[in-house]
This record gives sequence, structure tokens and C-alpha cells, in this order.
Amino acid sequence: MSDAWHGPVLVTGTDTEVGKTVVTAAITAAAQTAGLRVAVIKPGQTGTADGGPGDLDTVTRLAAPATGRTLASFPDPLAPLAAARVAQLEPLELYHAVDAIREEIDKHDLVLIEGAGGLLVPMGVRPSGEPWTVADLAVSLDAPAVVVARAGLGTLNHTALTLEALQRRAVPAGVVIGAWPAEPELVHWANLSDLVPNLLGALPAGAGSMDPGVFRRSAPGWLTPVLYGVLDDWRSWAEDAG
Repeated sequence: MSDAWHGPVLVTGTDTEVGKTVVTAAITAAAQTAGLRVAVIKPGQTGTADGGPGDLDTVTRLAAPATGRTLASFPDPLAPLAAARVAQLEPLELYHAVDAIREEIDKHDLVLIEGAGGLLVPMGVRPSGEPWTVADLAVSLDAPAVVVARAGLGTLNHTALTLEALQRRAVPAGVVIGAWPAEPELVHWANLSDLVPNLLGALPAGAGSMDPGVFRRSAPGWLTPVLYGVLDDWRSWAEDAG
């Protein structure tokens, strides 16, 4: 797996609720099956007021990474910077996040950093007080990015815009479909064909509800070798998943 990504890898999305957390868990499971030591970091977790499980709790349940860290938590379900301001809490500073992530890079083969919402959501502040985004974090860490996308109508434009923003920043990137439907329609097949040149994986809808043992055994089959999987035939995969 000489072409597989090592070190820091950002996991972002074309939108919120596209499956970033479950994709992060799948990459974790596949990499650990391949023998890597994996850390998962959530720079900013929001919506904690209801006391429910956070994203890192979900990743831990499904994939049990060697290390999991949430750098900052805020009660309201908003973008991290907005949530910090509403709660009158200190926002996450970019270089504090970078330093914390680099600590884990020194101790792990792969460090997955799951963003919040989409690529350009304000995550925190720079020393100057200006906002920073997941894209800025990727540049600061010299890290590639996994873009989690929807399978249905509208995904081509959203995915292209996200990939273009990363390309302009010289950030290598690939796409993982967050939830391939059990009964794919024409639009899903058409989108799959258009996404294939950038595609690094696709998870079946409902993967996050699987038994953790089944999830971990299945994960390599959802991902290409770049993400420590074995997937190389998209149509066969989609037909099996559907």
C-alpha cells in the first residue's frame, strides 16, 4: 500500500449530515485492519447540550481507534466558531489545533481529523482574530482531504465546488460517498459514473447502524487502497450494496 495516505488526513464534506463520522470510522477500521496505529481528532464538537453521543463516541463504538481526542466542545448545534461566540467560550485557535494534531502525528501512522459541516465552515480563530476553516487546517498540516459526498441529485455541483476549493489550495483530495442507497435510481448511477475519477470509496446506507464487528470486517470492501481498502470495481460494489 505504498500509495496509501499516511500521517494527517482531513475528513470534510460537501455539507452537514453527509456521513463524515461514519466514513471516518470506516477509514479507521480499514487502516487498523492493515496494521496501522490510528488516531482520530475532532477539532470542534458542537451540539453537546443534549448530552447525546458526540462524533468521536460514534467512531469509537464502530472502529475503536488507538487514540481519540476532541479539542473543543460547544453546547449549541452551530458552526464551531459561532457556537463558541454564542456560549461566550474561547474559540479554538488554529495553531493550538495544529500543535495538538502534530502531537498525535508523532505517535501514530495515520491521524484522521474530522471537520464540522463543509470545507469552509468557520472553525475558530487565528492569532489575528480572523476565522479559520478546515481548508486552512489542511494547508497548515500539508494534509490531503477526504470529501464525503451525497449520492443523489445536487451532489455533482457541491462536490465539484469543494474539490475546486481544495485544488486552488494545492490540497490533494478524493471523494467518498457517505451513503449509497439500497435501491439506487438512475440519478445515483449517473452520479457514480461522474464521480468515479475522484472516488476513494462508498459506504452503504445504514453502515453506521451495523454491529461494530460486522462494520470493521466490512470497511475494507468500501474503500480503495488509498484508504487501506480493497475496492476496485465500482459497478460490482454498487450492485452488491443495492
